[in-house]
Amino acid sequence: MAFTILGLDHVLLRIENKETMLDFYLNVLGCTQERQLDNLGLIQLRAGASLIDLVPTTSPLGQNGRGVPLQQHANLDHLCLRIEPFDEAAIRAHFAQHGYDIEASAVRYGADGFGPSIYVYDPEGNTVELKGPPLAQQAE
Repeated sequence: MAFTILGLDHVLLRIENKETMLDFYLNVLGCTQERQLDNLGLIQLRAGASLIDLVPTTSPLGQNGRGVPLQQHANLDHLCLRIEPFDEAAIRAHFAQHGYDIEASAVRYGADGFGPSIYVYDPEGNTVELKGPPLAQQAE
């Protein structure tokens, strides 16, 4: 093999409302803004070792896309962020404080194995999975 995959570098979300999306990703999820390139319309947020890029569809970079993001044209089902600690009551209280409902938690499989996770939706309807630490070995 000519290369080895080390991990997910970034995810890019084309967005309509910059203010509400920044509020969600910065103030609700706790990402930090790493940089903003106004000439392109690119906002890069740090999410652990990865980046979440936000590109308004009205920006120069956003205009290179395919117009307004439409749910029926989506090709990204969800993005998953690995979190610690996974205290479901505290997570629910945090999102309720910010006016967001979250789905019931479930044990799901991910890069670290089976572990608890919760789905929440950002202001533009993108699904964000918050995944906790792996549980003891479980059968598939």
